Amino acid sequence: MQNIEHFRPTKAIINLDAIKNNVSNLKKHLHPGVQIMAVVKANAYGHGDVEVASAAIESGATMLAVATPEEAIRLRKSFPDIDILILGYAPGAFAPFAANENITLTVYSTDWVQQVEALSFSKPLKLHIKIDTGMGRIGVTQIEDLQKLYNMITSSEKFLVDGVFTHFATADEEEETYFHHQVAKFEEFIRSLPEKPRLVHAANTATMLIKDPTLQYDAVRFGISMYGLAPSAYVNTKLPFPIEPAFSLETELIEVKKVQAGQSIGYGAAFTASEPSYIGTIPIGYADGLIRKYSGQHVLIDGIRVPIIGRICMDQCMLLLPAAYNIGKKVTLIGKQKDEEITIDEWAEKGDTINYEVPCIITSRVPRIYYKK
Repeated sequence: MQNIEHFRPTKAIINLDAIKNNVSNLKKHLHPGVQIMAVVKANAYGHGDVEVASAAIESGATMLAVATPEEAIRLRKSFPDIDILILGYAPGAFAPFAANENITLTVYSTDWVQQVEALSFSKPLKLHIKIDTGMGRIGVTQIEDLQKLYNMITSSEKFLVDGVFTHFATADEEEETYFHHQVAKFEEFIRSLPEKPRLVHAANTATMLIKDPTLQYDAVRFGISMYGLAPSAYVNTKLPFPIEPAFSLETELIEVKKVQAGQSIGYGAAFTASEPSYIGTIPIGYADGLIRKYSGQHVLIDGIRVPIIGRICMDQCMLLLPAAYNIGKKVTLIGKQKDEEITIDEWAEKGDTINYEVPCIITSRVPRIYYKK
């Protein structure tokens, strides 16, 4: 029976077994007692936050990390007990709600603490102090500011310093000078604190598995590689275990027609057939996240690579086919068919971007269908 929510054949298939395997394999390479913080911000990098979080927790993750209050609220409804950390900015007005829901906030400003302290709390608010060791986004940059912030927080019964962390800017690169500069600065900042918080964390995939395992500290943040994607080509060659991609994207042919030499296709007549050709149309376009820059990228039909031609439309795009396939023929944009595979990294290269962006921009109009054995 047709799912009443999913009539259009365009869909993303999320392999939750891949998520679980990636987390399980990571766990084998961690020191005893080190916690796994599954990073599920941006709807789990476009994979689906609740479903991915559940798979990660089943395999050993003990914390979740998000970017916004709204992401944290959504997850708290499904996971009432697990620790949730908002890695980014949260408005002061959200603090009492966060305390009540046991959502941990990132803090880096004494002004923010002063503003929040004037509010009423039902229970103490857990905070992680962010140290900017060289990323240049948010975080304290001077030891004096860290100490002032720490003292302000610990002097109030409304707050609890639960952690301290930083973010490495070049952990996924082979050159290590800047990375070691950040490590040294982070260690110096930690030593300046009167007491080490419960959780110190800094390591992403590259840091914990390639650069320096001693930097696992109390917890590691498992982000892009939890989804089976390497943060860089360099990291991909150095990983101690294979990671398994979890995301695939597929649709079907909805139209096939034969055109003659000289006939043009699509907006702006951007493609003109040089010989008699079969043109296929598939129901996916830039409103689904298939941006126009992807024109020329290959997809798979019957295990054969065929190119997207002309300009990608809002809801559809056209393919140059090698034969007159039947309507309803499966088309794989990301994933495997027979002996061929088209990866997210290939799409990223075509779009002149990074693999993080590719699944993130596949919009909610494309349903996520979850698979596990």
